[in-house]
Amino acid sequence: MHEKFSQFTYQRPDISQVRTAWQKLLEEFDRADSPQGQEDALRRINLLRQEFESMASLARIRHTMDTKDPFYQAEQDYFDETEPFFQELVHNYYRSLTASPFRRELAQTWGEQLFRIAEMTLKTFSPAVIEDLQQENKLASRYKRLLASASIPFDGQERNLEQMVPFQQDTDRRTRKAAYEARYAFFAQHREEFDQIYDQLVQLRTKIAGKLGFDDFVTLGYLRMNRADYDAKMVASFRRQVVESVVPLASRLREKQRQRLGLDNLLYYDEKVFYPHGNATPTGDPQEIMDAGQEMYTSLSAETGEFYREMTSRSLMDLTSRKGKAAGGYCDYLAKFRAPFIFANFNGTSGDIDVLTHEAGHAFQVWLCRDLNVPEYYFATMEAAEIPSMGMEFFAWPWMDNFFGAKADKYRYSHLSESLLFLSYGTLVDEFQHEIYTNPQFSPTERRQLWRRLEKKYLPHRDYAGQPFLEEGGFWFQQGHLFEVPFYYIDYVLAQVSVFQLWQRANDDRQAAWTDYLAFCRAGGSLPFTGLLEKANLVSPFEPGCVASVAAAVKAWIDDVDDRKL
Repeated sequence: MHEKFSQFTYQRPDISQVRTAWQKLLEEFDRADSPQGQEDALRRINLLRQEFESMASLARIRHTMDTKDPFYQAEQDYFDETEPFFQELVHNYYRSLTASPFRRELAQTWGEQLFRIAEMTLKTFSPAVIEDLQQENKLASRYKRLLASASIPFDGQERNLEQMVPFQQDTDRRTRKAAYEARYAFFAQHREEFDQIYDQLVQLRTKIAGKLGFDDFVTLGYLRMNRADYDAKMVASFRRQVVESVVPLASRLREKQRQRLGLDNLLYYDEKVFYPHGNATPTGDPQEIMDAGQEMYTSLSAETGEFYREMTSRSLMDLTSRKGKAAGGYCDYLAKFRAPFIFANFNGTSGDIDVLTHEAGHAFQVWLCRDLNVPEYYFATMEAAEIPSMGMEFFAWPWMDNFFGAKADKYRYSHLSESLLFLSYGTLVDEFQHEIYTNPQFSPTERRQLWRRLEKKYLPHRDYAGQPFLEEGGFWFQQGHLFEVPFYYIDYVLAQVSVFQLWQRANDDRQAAWTDYLAFCRAGGSLPFTGLLEKANLVSPFEPGCVASVAAAVKAWIDDVDDRKL
């Protein structure tokens, strides 16, 4: 199967026909009098599931490629409505699966993790919440369209949010200040709508949790993430490690940055500029970047070379920014076509190379798992899924000269610095979510005040210089995960701590680190988080001292570099 993405045939699945076929297969599963009989039915259920989910992904991808396309906007609306009904079918399948008299035999073939996922998912759904889930989907889509609608007048043109980023990193301080002011003017102009969407989401999710028998949405949110081997208390303890070991180092890195830039004060619009003469930027246009990517992945390993050739020959990447295209980047998987897909918005910054490594890391992992034929196993668990992506960013370091030329060392220094700095921000996002869903009665103003208080805890070095919208705590409006996938953010932090361990190991024995990385990727989602860490010989981030250890390693590397010469 080698057709290109543009040749993928889309056909809207009729949910009533899917339901009829599904119920017939589920009856066969329930009636089967042997493990083999149930396995046969299970395989056909997975094929039916792949068909529906691939069409949903195809519609979603094409909608985000052009949010103004009326056909795929209507298809996205259709799936917002029908996916909760499909979720009900999966729920019924999980109920039969966990009640199987042949569970022991099935687990030997399909793995115990499938049953863990089934048991957790059963707690997250009831037919009573279908209408609420439909509304939740619609609100998330409304948020996405609001972001995509941004048309910001700047430097003689109307620009979307992604197209503003290069100006926000300009070496001229007045330019980047003006760019940030223009960016946040959009969010301030639409503050009421952002607040309204989020408030409705919080109330709706709290209502869903109540209907399902939970005291609040926090426990339900964890179950939705399939977190089988840790809980909110362990995450709270992890956050304390970050406050103790990372926040002081992050403030020290910001102070070094201030000195490099020769500024009296490092203000919010200076944070993304690491060097007085500008950040490292790619030397080529998008096609040249793609070509350099081919050389890199061919050299990295036989597996990555084959993977990247398939991604390019089948046009499984949409990387350039344009009007009407949704913001951000992601990787999706279309099982019917055995095709990962990478969506991004190149903007001429080093972030373009991060995309080519980060999202390609996701795509590489799912590509390696394309023969598992268990939908639950294609991607690693939520927090573990970020290890292949962030890990690939660092395994690509030796080839950064191909993208940045003489500025490759500047890129490596800022990449490692930003990865460390991110830990504080990502942990802030997580604590914000816990507080919000523990206190759903908060008003929009109280939520913004909470964000500002937490910024002072996790980002004490950040200075908004009196910018009204940001001083009032509006920065988080642009953090899509808060709206679309609640509690999916600490995952990046846990993954980054794990990836720092791989980075340390690669500095000593690159082949051993790559072997561990491949073992991790090939396991997909067949194990819970800590089980996957064991596959790669990684220490759990929850272990006392783990965060302090990786922070010390990053500090030692940074201290060994004379950043004033970069």
